[in-house]
Amino acid sequence: MGDRRQARELALQALFFFDMDKSDSDQSLEIFCAGNEEKFTQGVTPFFLDLVKGVKENGSQIDALLNKYSKNWKISRMPVVDRNIMRMAIFEFLKCSDIPCSVTINEAVEIGKKYGTRDSGSFINGVLDRIRSLEGF
Repeated sequence: MGDRRQARELALQALFFFDMDKSDSDQSLEIFCAGNEEKFTQGVTPFFLDLVKGVKENGSQIDALLNKYSKNWKISRMPVVDRNIMRMAIFEFLKCSDIPCSVTINEAVEIGKKYGTRDSGSFINGVLDRIRSLEGF
């Protein structure tokens, strides 16, 4: 597994942890990182931190886009895994211009298939593709 995929999967786990714990403090991030210390390498850690901190810092803008383009779905009703995968992908759309949108969507779909439900891949793909095309990313 590549460093960026590993970073995305760890970021999903951290965001899931924060979402379920209703916490997003730096202390919670430290606890998560300490519990997964062996997974963090020189190639994984910087992108992981960019994703987690980026989603937290840009949360209202990210959730506004997610609300706008997820037809008939409120964020609070989305599966936690799907919601956080899409948040990371939208952050990449907004702030990671070095990553092609097609790569971001593909990674999100694959991670959704691995960690989500049977329908996660198609749901994530539909919402992210709608955002990408209608927002002009």
